[in-house]
Amino acid sequence: MELITDKVEHFQKFYTWALTRADDRVKDWFLMQSYTPTLAITALYLFAVWVGPKIMKDREPFKFKWTLFFYNFGLIVMNFHICSQLLWYSTKLNYSYSCQPVNYTNDHGEMKIASALWWFYFSKCVEMLDTIFFIMRKKDNQVSFLHVYHHATMFPIWWIGIKWVAGGQSFFGAMINSFIHVVMYTYYGVSALGPEYQKYLWWKRYLTKLQLIQFVTGIVHAVQSLANGCDFPEALHWALIFYAFTILLLFLNFYFHTYLKSRSAKTKGAESKAQVANGKVANGTTRGHKRNGSVVTANGVIEAKKDK
Repeated sequence: MELITDKVEHFQKFYTWALTRADDRVKDWFLMQSYTPTLAITALYLFAVWVGPKIMKDREPFKFKWTLFFYNFGLIVMNFHICSQLLWYSTKLNYSYSCQPVNYTNDHGEMKIASALWWFYFSKCVEMLDTIFFIMRKKDNQVSFLHVYHHATMFPIWWIGIKWVAGGQSFFGAMINSFIHVVMYTYYGVSALGPEYQKYLWWKRYLTKLQLIQFVTGIVHAVQSLANGCDFPEALHWALIFYAFTILLLFLNFYFHTYLKSRSAKTKGAESKAQVANGKVANGTTRGHKRNGSVVTANGVIEAKKDK
């Protein structure tokens, strides 16, 4: 018990020290004064994931057709704003895609970058509603480990990013991710309109590929930054690489089971049907072959040969 107390005290001292090195520009922004609200919201989210299906077990699923449409449209607008602001001001400020240190001044462009990154952090809180909607619609198959892990980690991780590095190298990952989310919530928005719109969603597989490319790009970006000795906190680079790698593995697992494995199963099923059509059952006629004076039918049933 004494060891645990010492560890907690040591962490509190480290946290207090770290706060003295935080970005003063964001200290009064919403949710940025303390880590407690972000951690409390994340804990509430995980509690909802646990208790939600129990509450909905004996209830009819909610429809939310137009609610979901406008919710997804709102997230499209939010992510487009984030992506466009980061792209515009990083270009205007001549940001380096290889190594961009954080500029902690109150320069107008730098404040716009910091503001866009805060909105990116806050969007991760809003996006937790994805899971709540899945649960209330009884789409529990959508609430996978990957889904919950991603939503429960991005929000608290980006609080750290905004608190200490609201600019610099942080812009790249947020810009790419917000662009991907514009595409993703467009898909969700069309999907929410109903089954009759499924024919317009043939590109789901390509969306997953875009997400995979995003994670690989993020890892490569962080690795080259480390290799070049970029003036950006090294610990945050390593944390990004580790986190992106875990997400990449989970997405690869999802891609394999959703597309490759299911396609393999469909191919085998088609081959099996072709074999039946070519060798056993064709045009509704049952074909068989003789075995010891009997006939083996297409179903494998042995019938005794009748005497003429």
